[in-house]
Amino acid sequence: MKTVARIAALLGAFALVAGTIGNGYAQAYPSRSIRVIIPFSPGGSTDTITRPLAQKLTAALGQGVVIDNRPGAGGNIGMDLVAKSAPDGYTLLMAAGSIAINPSLYKKMPFDVVKDLDPIILVCVVTQLTVVHPSLPVKSVKELIALAKSRPGELNFASAGAGTSTHLAGELFQSMAKINMVHIPYKGSGAAMPALLGGQVSLMFANMPGTIQHVQAGRLRLLAVNTEKRSPLLPNVPTVSESGIRGFESSTFFGLLAPAGTPKDIISRMNSEVDRALKAADTQERMATEGAVPMGGSPEQFASHLKAQIEKWGKVVRDSGARLE
Repeated sequence: MKTVARIAALLGAFALVAGTIGNGYAQAYPSRSIRVIIPFSPGGSTDTITRPLAQKLTAALGQGVVIDNRPGAGGNIGMDLVAKSAPDGYTLLMAAGSIAINPSLYKKMPFDVVKDLDPIILVCVVTQLTVVHPSLPVKSVKELIALAKSRPGELNFASAGAGTSTHLAGELFQSMAKINMVHIPYKGSGAAMPALLGGQVSLMFANMPGTIQHVQAGRLRLLAVNTEKRSPLLPNVPTVSESGIRGFESSTFFGLLAPAGTPKDIISRMNSEVDRALKAADTQERMATEGAVPMGGSPEQFASHLKAQIEKWGKVVRDSGARLE
Protein backbone atom coordinates (compact mmCIF):
# COMPACT_ATOMS: atom_id res chain seq x y z
CA MET A 1 0.00 0.00 0.00
CA LYS A 2 2.86 2.33 0.83
CA THR A 3 4.33 1.73 -2.61
CA VAL A 4 1.00 2.54 -4.24
CA ALA A 5 0.70 5.70 -2.16
CA ARG A 6 4.21 6.79 -3.12
CA ILE A 7 3.50 6.21 -6.81
CA ALA A 8 0.27 8.19 -6.52
CA ALA A 9 2.10 11.02 -4.76
CA LEU A 10 4.80 11.06 -7.43
CA LEU A 11 2.20 11.09 -10.21
CA GLY A 12 0.39 13.93 -8.50
CA ALA A 13 3.59 15.93 -8.18
CA PHE A 14 4.46 15.26 -11.82
CA ALA A 15 1.02 16.43 -12.92
CA LEU A 16 1.39 19.60 -10.84
CA VAL A 17 4.81 20.35 -12.35
CA ALA A 18 3.60 19.56 -15.87
CA GLY A 19 0.61 21.82 -15.38
CA THR A 20 2.84 24.62 -14.16
CA ILE A 21 5.18 24.18 -17.13
CA GLY A 22 2.24 24.04 -19.50
CA ASN A 23 0.83 27.26 -18.08
CA GLY A 24 4.27 28.83 -18.37
CA TYR A 25 4.42 27.95 -22.05
CA ALA A 26 0.92 29.33 -22.63
CA GLN A 27 1.80 32.56 -20.84
CA ALA A 28 5.07 32.82 -22.76
CA TYR A 29 3.35 32.86 -26.17
CA PRO A 30 4.85 33.91 -28.44
CA SER A 31 8.33 32.58 -27.73
CA ARG A 32 9.47 32.84 -31.36
CA SER A 33 8.49 34.63 -34.55
CA ILE A 34 5.00 34.34 -35.98
CA ARG A 35 4.44 33.79 -39.69
CA VAL A 36 1.43 35.43 -41.32
CA ILE A 37 0.56 33.90 -44.68
CA ILE A 38 -0.81 36.29 -47.30
CA PRO A 39 -2.30 34.11 -50.06
CA PHE A 40 -1.53 36.67 -52.79
CA SER A 41 1.55 38.18 -54.40
CA PRO A 42 3.52 41.02 -52.73
CA GLY A 43 2.48 44.60 -53.34
CA GLY A 44 -1.27 44.07 -53.40
CA SER A 45 -4.00 45.47 -51.18
CA THR A 46 -3.63 42.64 -48.63
CA ASP A 47 0.04 43.58 -48.25
CA THR A 48 -0.83 47.26 -47.93
CA ILE A 49 -3.10 46.55 -44.97
CA THR A 50 -1.11 43.74 -43.32
CA ARG A 51 2.49 44.93 -43.25
CA PRO A 52 1.98 48.05 -41.08
CA LEU A 53 -0.19 45.95 -38.76
CA ALA A 54 2.57 43.34 -38.53
CA GLN A 55 5.01 46.04 -37.43
CA LYS A 56 2.70 47.04 -34.59
CA LEU A 57 2.24 43.42 -33.52
CA THR A 58 6.00 42.85 -33.55
CA ALA A 59 6.43 45.73 -31.10
CA ALA A 60 3.53 44.60 -28.90
CA LEU A 61 4.41 40.89 -28.79
CA GLY A 62 8.17 41.20 -28.52
CA GLN A 63 8.61 38.71 -31.36
CA GLY A 64 8.86 39.18 -35.10
CA VAL A 65 5.65 38.95 -37.12
CA VAL A 66 6.87 37.88 -40.56
CA ILE A 67 4.86 38.16 -43.79
CA ASP A 68 5.00 35.17 -46.15
CA ASN A 69 3.31 35.63 -49.56
CA ARG A 70 1.98 32.36 -51.04
CA PRO A 71 -0.09 33.28 -54.11
CA GLY A 72 -2.09 31.04 -56.40
CA ALA A 73 -5.52 29.49 -57.06
CA GLY A 74 -7.46 32.53 -55.91
CA GLY A 75 -5.83 32.35 -52.51
CA ASN A 76 -6.42 28.62 -52.01
CA ILE A 77 -2.72 27.67 -51.99
CA GLY A 78 -1.86 29.97 -49.10
CA MET A 79 -5.08 29.27 -47.22
CA ASP A 80 -4.60 25.51 -47.54
CA LEU A 81 -1.05 25.84 -46.20
CA VAL A 82 -2.40 27.48 -43.03
CA ALA A 83 -5.30 25.05 -42.71
CA LYS A 84 -2.82 22.15 -42.67
CA SER A 85 -0.28 23.84 -40.35
CA ALA A 86 0.24 22.99 -36.70
CA PRO A 87 -2.40 24.73 -34.52
CA ASP A 88 0.20 26.36 -32.29
CA GLY A 89 -0.31 30.04 -33.10
CA TYR A 90 2.89 30.42 -35.11
CA THR A 91 1.33 30.17 -38.58
CA LEU A 92 -1.61 32.48 -39.19
CA LEU A 93 -3.60 33.59 -42.24
CA MET A 94 -4.54 37.06 -43.39
CA ALA A 95 -7.49 36.20 -45.59
CA ALA A 96 -9.27 38.41 -48.09
CA GLY A 97 -12.83 38.16 -49.37
CA SER A 98 -11.93 35.18 -51.57
CA ILE A 99 -12.12 32.97 -48.47
CA ALA A 100 -15.90 33.46 -48.60
CA ILE A 101 -16.14 33.07 -52.38
CA ASN A 102 -14.01 30.02 -53.14
CA PRO A 103 -16.22 27.41 -51.40
CA SER A 104 -18.94 28.11 -53.98
CA LEU A 105 -16.68 28.86 -56.95
CA TYR A 106 -14.41 25.81 -56.87
CA LYS A 107 -15.84 22.34 -57.51
CA LYS A 108 -13.36 20.85 -55.07
CA MET A 109 -11.64 22.71 -52.25
CA PRO A 110 -8.45 21.34 -50.62
CA PHE A 111 -9.74 22.42 -47.19
CA ASP A 112 -12.97 23.36 -45.43
CA VAL A 113 -13.12 27.08 -44.61
CA VAL A 114 -15.40 26.62 -41.61
CA LYS A 115 -13.98 23.38 -40.18
CA ASP A 116 -10.25 23.81 -40.84
CA LEU A 117 -9.72 27.45 -39.82
CA ASP A 118 -10.50 29.31 -36.60
CA PRO A 119 -11.44 33.02 -36.93
CA ILE A 120 -9.37 35.41 -34.80
CA ILE A 121 -10.53 38.89 -35.79
CA LEU A 122 -12.13 40.86 -38.63
CA VAL A 123 -9.45 43.40 -39.50
CA CYS A 124 -11.22 45.75 -41.91
CA VAL A 125 -13.79 46.19 -44.65
CA VAL A 126 -12.43 47.65 -47.89
CA THR A 127 -13.99 49.83 -50.57
CA GLN A 128 -13.67 48.68 -54.16
CA LEU A 129 -13.29 50.93 -57.20
CA THR A 130 -14.07 50.61 -60.90
CA VAL A 131 -10.93 51.86 -62.62
CA VAL A 132 -9.81 51.86 -66.26
CA HIS A 133 -6.58 52.50 -68.10
CA PRO A 134 -6.53 56.12 -69.37
CA SER A 135 -6.34 54.89 -72.96
CA LEU A 136 -9.82 53.41 -72.73
CA PRO A 137 -12.18 56.01 -74.25
CA VAL A 138 -14.70 56.08 -71.40
CA LYS A 139 -15.28 58.50 -68.52
CA SER A 140 -18.32 56.93 -66.85
CA VAL A 141 -19.89 53.57 -66.10
CA LYS A 142 -22.57 54.22 -68.74
CA GLU A 143 -19.89 54.86 -71.37
CA LEU A 144 -18.04 51.71 -70.28
CA ILE A 145 -21.19 49.62 -70.70
CA ALA A 146 -21.92 51.17 -74.10
CA LEU A 147 -18.37 50.45 -75.27
CA ALA A 148 -18.50 46.87 -74.02
CA LYS A 149 -21.81 46.29 -75.83
CA SER A 150 -20.36 47.66 -79.06
CA ARG A 151 -17.28 45.41 -78.73
CA PRO A 152 -18.50 42.15 -77.14
CA GLY A 153 -15.67 39.92 -75.91
CA GLU A 154 -12.99 42.50 -76.69
CA LEU A 155 -12.60 44.36 -73.39
CA ASN A 156 -10.73 42.53 -70.65
CA PHE A 157 -10.64 43.05 -66.91
CA ALA A 158 -7.91 42.06 -64.50
CA SER A 159 -8.41 40.44 -61.12
CA ALA A 160 -6.29 39.35 -58.17
CA GLY A 161 -7.05 35.77 -59.15
CA ALA A 162 -9.92 33.48 -60.02
CA GLY A 163 -12.36 33.43 -57.15
CA THR A 164 -11.26 36.69 -55.56
CA SER A 165 -13.70 39.51 -54.86
CA THR A 166 -12.09 41.49 -57.70
CA HIS A 167 -13.02 38.63 -60.04
CA LEU A 168 -16.58 38.15 -58.77
CA ALA A 169 -17.19 41.90 -58.86
CA GLY A 170 -16.44 41.74 -62.59
CA GLU A 171 -18.72 38.74 -63.06
CA LEU A 172 -21.51 40.52 -61.19
CA PHE A 173 -20.95 43.69 -63.24
CA GLN A 174 -21.15 41.73 -66.51
CA SER A 175 -24.27 39.88 -65.42
CA MET A 176 -26.14 42.99 -64.29
CA ALA A 177 -25.01 45.13 -67.26
CA LYS A 178 -25.66 42.30 -69.75
CA ILE A 179 -22.24 42.62 -71.37
CA ASN A 180 -19.44 40.21 -72.26
CA MET A 181 -15.84 40.90 -71.19
CA VAL A 182 -12.81 38.63 -70.83
CA HIS A 183 -11.51 37.88 -67.34
CA ILE A 184 -7.70 37.92 -66.94
CA PRO A 185 -6.68 36.47 -63.54
CA TYR A 186 -3.36 37.26 -61.88
CA LYS A 187 -1.65 35.95 -58.74
CA GLY A 188 -2.80 38.83 -56.57
CA SER A 189 -3.54 42.51 -57.14
CA GLY A 190 0.18 43.19 -56.78
CA ALA A 191 0.62 41.38 -60.11
CA ALA A 192 -2.62 42.63 -61.70
CA MET A 193 -2.02 46.32 -61.06
CA PRO A 194 1.18 46.60 -63.16
CA ALA A 195 -0.66 44.98 -66.06
CA LEU A 196 -3.46 47.52 -65.76
CA LEU A 197 -1.03 50.43 -65.43
CA GLY A 198 0.83 49.18 -68.50
CA GLY A 199 -2.37 48.91 -70.55
CA GLN A 200 -2.19 45.13 -71.00
CA VAL A 201 -5.73 45.01 -69.58
CA SER A 202 -8.51 47.56 -69.89
CA LEU A 203 -10.03 47.78 -66.45
CA MET A 204 -10.25 46.35 -62.96
CA PHE A 205 -12.69 46.24 -60.08
CA ALA A 206 -9.88 46.95 -57.63
CA ASN A 207 -9.60 47.33 -53.89
CA MET A 208 -8.91 50.92 -52.88
CA PRO A 209 -5.70 50.11 -50.94
CA GLY A 210 -2.91 49.98 -53.48
CA THR A 211 -5.10 51.62 -56.17
CA ILE A 212 -6.12 55.10 -55.08
CA GLN A 213 -2.58 56.51 -55.33
CA HIS A 214 -2.49 55.59 -59.04
CA VAL A 215 -5.80 57.40 -59.55
CA GLN A 216 -4.47 60.48 -57.76
CA ALA A 217 -1.33 60.40 -59.92
CA GLY A 218 -3.40 60.21 -63.12
CA ARG A 219 -2.16 56.75 -64.06
CA LEU A 220 -5.68 55.31 -63.80
CA ARG A 221 -9.13 56.77 -64.42
CA LEU A 222 -11.70 56.25 -61.68
CA LEU A 223 -15.24 55.74 -62.94
CA ALA A 224 -17.11 54.82 -59.77
CA VAL A 225 -16.97 53.36 -56.27
CA ASN A 226 -18.52 49.93 -55.89
CA THR A 227 -20.03 50.43 -52.45
CA GLU A 228 -23.72 50.98 -51.74
CA LYS A 229 -23.11 54.61 -50.77
CA ARG A 230 -20.49 57.13 -51.87
CA SER A 231 -17.16 57.00 -50.08
CA PRO A 232 -16.43 59.83 -47.59
CA LEU A 233 -12.94 59.91 -49.10
CA LEU A 234 -14.34 60.40 -52.61
CA PRO A 235 -17.60 62.32 -52.13
CA ASN A 236 -17.69 63.54 -55.73
CA VAL A 237 -17.29 60.07 -57.24
CA PRO A 238 -20.61 58.31 -58.01
CA THR A 239 -21.40 54.73 -57.09
CA VAL A 240 -21.85 52.09 -59.79
CA SER A 241 -25.45 51.78 -58.63
CA GLU A 242 -26.26 55.42 -59.35
CA SER A 243 -24.24 55.30 -62.59
CA GLY A 244 -26.33 52.80 -64.49
CA ILE A 245 -26.42 49.43 -62.68
CA ARG A 246 -29.01 49.85 -59.96
CA GLY A 247 -28.32 47.70 -56.91
CA PHE A 248 -24.71 46.84 -57.76
CA GLU A 249 -22.48 46.58 -54.69
CA SER A 250 -19.10 44.97 -54.16
CA SER A 251 -16.65 45.36 -51.33
CA THR A 252 -14.25 43.02 -49.59
CA PHE A 253 -12.75 42.39 -46.18
CA PHE A 254 -9.55 41.20 -44.55
CA GLY A 255 -9.45 38.98 -41.50
CA LEU A 256 -6.96 37.00 -39.43
CA LEU A 257 -7.44 33.25 -38.92
CA ALA A 258 -5.54 30.32 -37.41
CA PRO A 259 -5.51 26.56 -38.06
CA ALA A 260 -8.48 24.83 -36.43
CA GLY A 261 -7.71 23.64 -32.93
CA THR A 262 -5.44 26.53 -32.00
CA PRO A 263 -5.66 27.00 -28.20
CA LYS A 264 -8.30 29.50 -27.11
CA ASP A 265 -5.82 31.50 -25.04
CA ILE A 266 -3.66 32.06 -28.14
CA ILE A 267 -6.71 33.08 -30.18
CA SER A 268 -7.69 35.47 -27.38
CA ARG A 269 -4.18 36.96 -27.12
CA MET A 270 -3.93 37.62 -30.84
CA ASN A 271 -7.47 39.02 -30.94
CA SER A 272 -6.66 41.46 -28.13
CA GLU A 273 -3.38 42.61 -29.66
CA VAL A 274 -4.82 43.14 -33.16
CA ASP A 275 -7.90 44.87 -31.75
CA ARG A 276 -5.65 47.22 -29.79
CA ALA A 277 -3.56 47.93 -32.90
CA LEU A 278 -6.70 48.67 -34.94
CA LYS A 279 -7.86 51.23 -32.36
CA ALA A 280 -4.59 53.18 -32.54
CA ALA A 281 -5.04 56.61 -34.09
CA ASP A 282 -2.24 56.16 -36.63
CA THR A 283 -3.68 52.82 -37.79
CA GLN A 284 -7.15 54.30 -38.26
CA GLU A 285 -5.76 57.31 -40.11
CA ARG A 286 -3.64 55.17 -42.44
CA MET A 287 -6.48 52.76 -43.20
CA ALA A 288 -8.90 55.61 -43.82
CA THR A 289 -6.60 57.10 -46.46
CA GLU A 290 -6.59 53.68 -48.15
CA GLY A 291 -10.37 53.35 -48.13
CA ALA A 292 -10.40 50.68 -45.42
CA VAL A 293 -12.63 50.76 -42.34
CA PRO A 294 -10.99 49.15 -39.26
CA MET A 295 -13.35 46.65 -37.64
CA GLY A 296 -12.05 44.53 -34.74
CA GLY A 297 -14.42 42.70 -32.40
CA SER A 298 -14.51 39.14 -31.11
CA PRO A 299 -13.67 35.88 -32.91
CA GLU A 300 -17.37 35.01 -32.74
CA GLN A 301 -18.31 38.23 -34.50
CA PHE A 302 -15.82 37.49 -37.26
CA ALA A 303 -17.23 33.97 -37.59
CA SER A 304 -20.72 35.44 -38.07
CA HIS A 305 -19.44 37.92 -40.66
CA LEU A 306 -17.66 35.13 -42.53
CA LYS A 307 -20.80 32.99 -42.58
CA ALA A 308 -22.87 35.88 -43.97
CA GLN A 309 -20.25 36.58 -46.68
CA ILE A 310 -20.17 32.90 -47.71
CA GLU A 311 -23.94 33.01 -48.18
CA LYS A 312 -23.86 36.33 -50.07
CA TRP A 313 -21.12 35.39 -52.53
CA GLY A 314 -22.48 31.89 -52.94
CA LYS A 315 -25.60 33.44 -54.46
CA VAL A 316 -23.49 35.68 -56.75
CA VAL A 317 -21.51 32.63 -57.94
CA ARG A 318 -24.67 30.64 -58.62
CA ASP A 319 -26.40 33.52 -60.40
CA SER A 320 -23.33 34.31 -62.54
CA GLY A 321 -22.74 30.68 -63.47
CA ALA A 322 -19.03 31.05 -62.67
CA ARG A 323 -17.30 27.79 -61.82
CA LEU A 324 -13.68 26.67 -61.51
CA GLU A 325 -12.02 23.28 -61.28
